[in-house]
Amino acid sequence: MKKLFFSLTALTFSAMLFAQKTVADVAKFETETINQGYLKQNEPKEVKFVVTNISKEPLIIEQANPTCGCTMGDYTKSPIAPGATGFISAKFNAANAGHFTKNLTVKFAGVDEMKSITITGDVLTAEEYDKWAAENEAKKKTEAATMSKPAPAAKPVAASKSKTGKNNN
Repeated sequence: MKKLFFSLTALTFSAMLFAQKTVADVAKFETETINQGYLKQNEPKEVKFVVTNISKEPLIIEQANPTCGCTMGDYTKSPIAPGATGFISAKFNAANAGHFTKNLTVKFAGVDEMKSITITGDVLTAEEYDKWAAENEAKKKTEAATMSKPAPAAKPVAASKSKTGKNNN
């Protein structure tokens, strides 16, 4: 009976000792997907993912790699203190017109699991983008003009008199 008890205790202790942390144990992203909206072809736009260290130890980003050569990235290289934030940036080259979804894989020190974050958007040709921008600007001007019209003036309220002829106000 003692052997069984000690064996179970040893097994439990070793399982706890080798338990792995997950990304959810150490880091929280403000968002895992950023939609860049419309991009003009050949005019890349950078986005930044903000990551918060939710553990009690410094957090180190070991790697933040794009899954293709059309995206460039950078990240916080120094340890991120507990409760502090770091960043992972990405810039899609926008070389081809059309919709895109690109992933970056993030590896944190002490965590075997990889985390995937995503940028998405639509690349428009220069002509399409200029047309979209002009239409969008016209909408903004129309909305601004509508909002800037003054509200109708309130009509003054006449004082009412009681049966005795005195003002009730």
